[in-house]
Amino acid sequence: MSEAVHVGSGKVRELYALDDDRLLLVASDRISTFDVVLPTEIPDKGRVLTGLSGFWFTLLKAIVPNHMLAIRADGRSMECRKLNMLPIECVVRGYLAGSGWKDYKATGATSGHALPEGLSESDRLPAPIFTPATKAQTGHDENISRDQAADLVGHARLREVEEVAIELYRVAAEHAWGAGIIIADTKFEFGVDEHGRLVLGDEALTPDSSRFWPGESYAPGRAQDSFDKQFVRDFCETTGWDKTYPGPELPAEVVQGTRAKYVEAFERLTTIPFDAYLESPSVVLG
Repeated sequence: MSEAVHVGSGKVRELYALDDDRLLLVASDRISTFDVVLPTEIPDKGRVLTGLSGFWFTLLKAIVPNHMLAIRADGRSMECRKLNMLPIECVVRGYLAGSGWKDYKATGATSGHALPEGLSESDRLPAPIFTPATKAQTGHDENISRDQAADLVGHARLREVEEVAIELYRVAAEHAWGAGIIIADTKFEFGVDEHGRLVLGDEALTPDSSRFWPGESYAPGRAQDSFDKQFVRDFCETTGWDKTYPGPELPAEVVQGTRAKYVEAFERLTTIPFDAYLESPSVVLG
């Protein structure tokens, strides 16, 4: 086999071409907040993202095929099929939070969805909604309407993507609820294979691509505790940092607390001890 060729870097992942048909996604331990990659890494964060994605790809493959081929022994590298990725982020919201809450406060709607009056922050929505966004190369993704998304991918493809994304969210949210975790919202990325079939790509239902809340402390009307970057964001807000590069170094207790949250999310959702995953990553594949 020819040597892997580095073809791109994201905030968290490095992307390599293995051959004409396969890619290698390597999840680093980098962490970003306010769209800035911080100088301090979170140990094993990349392994949590890769292992959880592998778990969800296995659990949800009956709904839609995905790009995963294998997880390598390092636990952070996933071999994947190469896809022609769609130029939209596919966000599904089950609860009113983040930019959806901001849109609702301003207009009573989000991404073209008119919502009931009188909702509070973090309220559960009557039914999950699909809220597409642009893929921003820098800065934040921006919410767009379904008509704008249809202009980018076509009306028929958008209907398929919306139906599949909501079903993925519904099944995953039900599973997570049983583990004491609320998936408030999540982002999917889809591509198309050589036969024109829709395929789930990128990562799936991780603390980086989703808003995970502990069910035991959920209370509408306020922002919720979370399983992702809460310790990091809270610390950064106390430093006087202007949220431009470079970000602040993280103290040991913030690093340890953040790692513990990522690992707890992994163990609750998979029911697999994280040490067992480190020993044999294929354990998440069933």
